[in-house]
Amino acid sequence: IAMAATRNVMRAVRVFEFGGPEVLKLQSDVLIPVPKENQVLIQVHACGVNPVETYIRSGNYARKPALPYTPGSDVAGVIECVGEHVTAFKKGDRVFTTGTISGGYADYAVAAANRVFPLLDKLDFRQGAAIGIPYFTAYRALFQKGRAKAGESVLVHGASGGVGIATCQIARACGLKVLGTAGTEEGMNIVLRNGAHQAFNHREANYIDKIKEHTGMEGVDIIIEMLSNVNLATDLQLLSYGGRVMVVGSRGPIEINPRDTMSKESSIIGVSLFLETEEERHECATALLDGIEAGWLKPIVGSEYPLEKVVKAHEDIIHSSGARGKMVLLP
Repeated sequence: IAMAATRNVMRAVRVFEFGGPEVLKLQSDVLIPVPKENQVLIQVHACGVNPVETYIRSGNYARKPALPYTPGSDVAGVIECVGEHVTAFKKGDRVFTTGTISGGYADYAVAAANRVFPLLDKLDFRQGAAIGIPYFTAYRALFQKGRAKAGESVLVHGASGGVGIATCQIARACGLKVLGTAGTEEGMNIVLRNGAHQAFNHREANYIDKIKEHTGMEGVDIIIEMLSNVNLATDLQLLSYGGRVMVVGSRGPIEINPRDTMSKESSIIGVSLFLETEEERHECATALLDGIEAGWLKPIVGSEYPLEKVVKAHEDIIHSSGARGKMVLLP
């Protein structure tokens, strides 16, 4: 009886109050969730860590989950069992998700079947956990909101992180001219290996001048911006006529001069993956699954942490010296 009683519990990270990384508590007696209709239960082999999860945890984000909760949306693993009416998946299938219901920082996670996708054998579980938010955000920013076209130029600010690498790979595959910035030599090399035609070090004092020199009078058609609170004012001066800055990330306010948008009729457009429609998600998933098949979608995994080190992971994703691929948790 004791054995049977322990078998339906798992380890999961729980948040009982909003606050700093220390509010992340790993518990080993959490009940394994049961999938309802149109849901699946996944044994988690890897879970992506995204900056947005730190904002939600701190309580400073627009969407606040009900406490207590388990963070994490980008899971890769194996289907353990399926709920009623699920025909697309069966026990043993390798999958990745773009969202979970029960939270991904755990040994098992429940997800809606329409947020689960097959993980081809070309990619391992760590790579599978790096697809969700980064690649879906990159695709949305470039095409669904940014209206990018082949032949246009795109500057990816912070190109060596999860969303940045995804953006470089997708933009290059779709015929754009890709420029990327990173904060370290290693980061710049990663950016160049993953689709950028040119990389710039955003820690150099004169890097903006170097970008201007490279783009000449034309400027850049699209800027994918991960740190708007630092870069938005200068971004507006780098744009082409009709250019657009896609705000993917921001960690606070910034002062800009609206005249800088008038002189070029440029736009500042916010991007939120949480507002995508079912049709948009389907369009995005189709393009990305094709990319995996074709071989150009290859997530780069950076730091890896066991569940026990989740506090460190949340500290590092905000304070690290420079991103080098996607951060993942390995239950």
